[in-house]
Amino acid sequence: MTATSVDLPPTAPSQPPLKGAALVRALLPTLPDAPGVYRMHDEKGDVLYVGKAKSLRKRVAAYGKPQAQPARTQRMIALTRSMEFVQTATEVEALLLEANLIKRMRPSFNIVLRDDKSFPYIYLRTDHAFPLIGKHRGAKRPGTEYFGPFASAGAVNDSLNALLKAFPLRSCRDSIFHARTRPCLQHQIKRCSAPCVGRIDASSYARIVDEVRAFLSGRSQEVQDRLKAEMARAADQLDFERAAVLRDRLKAMAHIQARQGINIESLGDADVLACAVEGGQACVQVFFYRLGRNYGNRAYYPAHTAEAGPGEILEAFVAQFYAERPPPRLVLLAAATPQQALLAEALAVKAGRKVELAVPQRGDKRQLVEIALANARAALARRLSETSAHAQLLERLADVLDLAAAPSRIEVYDNSHIQGSHAIGAFVVAGPEGFERRHYRTFNIKTAELAPGDDYAMLREVLRRRFQRLVREDPERQGGSWPDLVLIDGGQGQLNAALETLGELDLTDLAVVAVAKGPDRHAGRERLFLPGRDPIALDPKDPVLYLVQRLRDEAHRFAVATHRGRRAKGLVRSALDGVAGIGAMRKRALLTHFGSAEGVRQAGLADLERVPGVSKAVAKAIYDHFHEGG
Repeated sequence: MTATSVDLPPTAPSQPPLKGAALVRALLPTLPDAPGVYRMHDEKGDVLYVGKAKSLRKRVAAYGKPQAQPARTQRMIALTRSMEFVQTATEVEALLLEANLIKRMRPSFNIVLRDDKSFPYIYLRTDHAFPLIGKHRGAKRPGTEYFGPFASAGAVNDSLNALLKAFPLRSCRDSIFHARTRPCLQHQIKRCSAPCVGRIDASSYARIVDEVRAFLSGRSQEVQDRLKAEMARAADQLDFERAAVLRDRLKAMAHIQARQGINIESLGDADVLACAVEGGQACVQVFFYRLGRNYGNRAYYPAHTAEAGPGEILEAFVAQFYAERPPPRLVLLAAATPQQALLAEALAVKAGRKVELAVPQRGDKRQLVEIALANARAALARRLSETSAHAQLLERLADVLDLAAAPSRIEVYDNSHIQGSHAIGAFVVAGPEGFERRHYRTFNIKTAELAPGDDYAMLREVLRRRFQRLVREDPERQGGSWPDLVLIDGGQGQLNAALETLGELDLTDLAVVAVAKGPDRHAGRERLFLPGRDPIALDPKDPVLYLVQRLRDEAHRFAVATHRGRRAKGLVRSALDGVAGIGAMRKRALLTHFGSAEGVRQAGLADLERVPGVSKAVAKAIYDHFHEGG
């Protein structure tokens, strides 16, 4: 890909800068008749829209005549103050680049997939004499086989629990495995064959591993036939205990397959996508089938879909959904997309193999699409109902707090620390559609003279840093990042501290409320503290109180989770960073092997020497570090 820089025609100093359609017309002579991607920016430099084109010159020319465009596009053109262009070798490259830029920049006039979660897999770690099975989410590691993806953690947990009944492999960490002296509870409930204490030999365990691999690779009938034959032999030999074990494993396998719902063995690996549109919102339902088995489904709600149809939404969704994950060989759609052939070609380029996009009209595949479409419609109906109820709650909250209108952005603040150590401040954001997690923020408390546990000083620092930045970056409050309501976890003291801090910044018009639990600290006895008013105590069954509790509890959860993460890192540093010869790779190897810094501390010298990458000299240094004077 080659970037194309564009020079605007010279203008006299007294002339205002070009904007909107005039800017587009001025740029046209400089644009190539070649494929590429263009970006439209507003006066602050924020990206309004990212688009691709087979010909940049011909595509952008349409924006020079805004009167021929829909109302939404006319607004976008009017807001445009600059444009950037990237020329690509092919239209497929342009489509792939467009999808990546939209996911990264989230332009306000593009259909945007809001997806911040990776998918879980079942993994089989084979770099051990007794391989480990478990759940994994994140980057894939060498020496490990992965099966999936599954739609959710719940789906993979259910499958894993059922699998362990049929294939009793270990699911414990190596540090626990090597420390066992007797079978654990998993063995007692027949979900582990207890290789840690020699209840099964390596060759028999390896046969179970091969059966799991075959089952998860789609050869389930082969595994069942082999187990049935083995069970018959055991019965013929009057080994009824062995036959009963095999019978239970076969029953567990049948249970797994019964839980899968509709299974089509000939389907192979496929994703099924359907889009429902209603009330200016859209829901895309994705069903995952691997080797013909249903691995669950997940609903997505793309943003900025008010004026788009199902086909257009599906096209944008598919391009962004597979921008960061490999597509299966077959993607079934409920509706045709405008550039389906180009999209399939782009996915094939990314995957390095053929990818088929199809809209089935009959048969089993059409039935799968209809199921996905019914789920999309039902999920969207629930969301619209919840959104309506949530909007009513926000309006009621505005009435209780005497706000001019229902708040569209609420920021909720909380702190977390242990006697002042690893202190952090945090805020969460909620709006008409619920919590907006991509806007959550944390602050490391920096005030050097802070007394341990001084919640007021921590709150002042967080608010000062947050709103100084807002004043600096968006003084006109046009960017949508200013809160309509600030909720503080605390009582009158926290409210006073917040008002003083905001007053120092001349921000006296912000609505600020503190939420305090009652004297007995029980939920339902909260009081709301507002400037210049007596505290408000809502009825314990008032839905507005439930809303305030959810907001406060989410801020508390986020602050505590962040604090624990920082504290855990601090504990690791304090335990291992002081040891000579321990760098990042050795530290990772030690923690992986022993499970925690405390496990390293308790390890014997011989155990330390068995860790990959740790020499005898380094093991001696680690052991001496933790046992000096002991």
